[in-house]
Amino acid sequence: MKVLAISGYKPFELGVFKKDHPSHLFIMAAIKKSLIPMAEEGLEWVLISGQLGVELWAAEVVFDLHKDFPDLKLAVITPFLDQEMSWNENNKEWYQSVLAKADFIDSVTKKGYEKPWQFRLKNQFFIEKSDGLLMLYDQEKEGSPKYLYELALNYQKKHSYPIELITFYDLQMIVEEEQLKRSDF
Repeated sequence: MKVLAISGYKPFELGVFKKDHPSHLFIMAAIKKSLIPMAEEGLEWVLISGQLGVELWAAEVVFDLHKDFPDLKLAVITPFLDQEMSWNENNKEWYQSVLAKADFIDSVTKKGYEKPWQFRLKNQFFIEKSDGLLMLYDQEKEGSPKYLYELALNYQKKHSYPIELITFYDLQMIVEEEQLKRSDF
């Protein structure tokens, strides 16, 4: 796999309202746990749309992995221009800090937000331009990732397209692993 798309829930869908909420560490640990074996097998690009939450945390993981995998690159391809316009200052700063370190930045549609079709076009682009998908998504809790997931499942019917889900159960396992590490068992 050369190009991996990563997506998942937005922060409010997880009940997380600050970038550095303690749960983000477990989400990042889960993403890292999935990414390391892929990077070891030659993953070259991680593709995100730059949305708040899982995607920006995934970007932070990619930057962290640069120490061990200096050739791993990050592409941020937004659905439309200026997607951060309505975000608060802290989120805008976080987003800008990710863009500043990204290896490639572009937008699927070269205009500002108009209609939901821009998100559908972005999802289609992500599936067609990547070799697989990693998502923080649990079918028990629908949310915005549902549309990308369903599109990927349909694409998978006709193409070799691996989809790896990080579920809430997986996150719980990460939390328990971290607690065991801290209690020195």
